[in-house]
Amino acid sequence: MRVVLAEDLFLLRDGLVRMLQAYDFEIAAAVESGPELSRALAELEPDVAVVDVRLPPSHTDEGLQCALEARRNRPGLPVLVLSQHVEQLYARELLADGTGGVGYLLKDRVFDAEQFIDAVRRVAAGGTAMDPQVIQQLLSRRSTVDQPLGRLTPRELEVLELMAQGRSNVAIAAQLVVTERAIAKHTSNIFAKLGLEVSDDDNRRVLAVLAYLDQDAR
Repeated sequence: MRVVLAEDLFLLRDGLVRMLQAYDFEIAAAVESGPELSRALAELEPDVAVVDVRLPPSHTDEGLQCALEARRNRPGLPVLVLSQHVEQLYARELLADGTGGVGYLLKDRVFDAEQFIDAVRRVAAGGTAMDPQVIQQLLSRRSTVDQPLGRLTPRELEVLELMAQGRSNVAIAAQLVVTERAIAKHTSNIFAKLGLEVSDDDNRRVLAVLAYLDQDAR
């Protein structure tokens, strides 16, 4: 699996390269700036891009904007964004695309090798890997009683958060120590309350939920 990596801090970039190679990823390019990232994504057509939000020369949202431009030119390009903090604007902009695998992780997660590698693989496969803190903030912005999320029970909100992280019903059941049948029921209730069609496709249902969470912030 070919990866284009963009990170301006040398030590972190080198560490990520070594980690990915240890898990049999091929590093198509490891770059440190926005212009380099744009060229690499256009010329190398990787299986997945792992991108820091803030890159030179602007050190604002250069990395994200390069990734979004690449997805416009190549719809469905899997992109895993890394950020130092939960920045809701960037999370919403990434999710608004609605096609292909997407992920948003805080850089703290990078130090958990298995969690990070799992996120890269999940996004590369077209799935979703959202940091729990990002999901929590997206949910908290909309968890008011006059909105559909306000009708969800505390347990349903837990299930929704885990769904948004890309977990299957089996994984959610194990996390919450309940039966898979109970999770299936909670899932049905969540989609009914949100007015979303129930789907057996885990990735599509996660993206649908995230799209709903994002819709009033566009």
